[in-house]
Amino acid sequence: MKGLPGRQTRGLPKGARLECIDNTGAKVIEIIAVPKYHGSHRRYPTAAIGDIVVASVKKGTPEMRKQVVYAVIVRQKRPFRRPDGTMVQFENNAAVITTETGEVKGSDIKGPVAKEAAERWPRIAAVASIIV
Repeated sequence: MKGLPGRQTRGLPKGARLECIDNTGAKVIEIIAVPKYHGSHRRYPTAAIGDIVVASVKKGTPEMRKQVVYAVIVRQKRPFRRPDGTMVQFENNAAVITTETGEVKGSDIKGPVAKEAAERWPRIAAVASIIV
């Protein structure tokens, strides 16, 4: 049996708050846009694991607060199916702050990172301690 197409279940709409799991100084970020999202009229843009999003820093160090940053989603609560048929679900929604091209800004990532995000973004895979 061939695997299912590589489309993730999009579990994070615009406005969702994510935990920031790197050491850049941000603690909580909120999605404000999803680049390259093509949905229907009046539908909220949504993102999934491995997607890059534009986010606003809501909690963190005074220098980081209110900044607009790019981030890659590495964990989501919404269950999603892998091509081998297993369902994967994390206990929180989490992201890593990156540049526009996917270079990680921090030097450390706390906790597990989904395999899908690590495969798509090699710089995240290099910094991550646990890949699930």
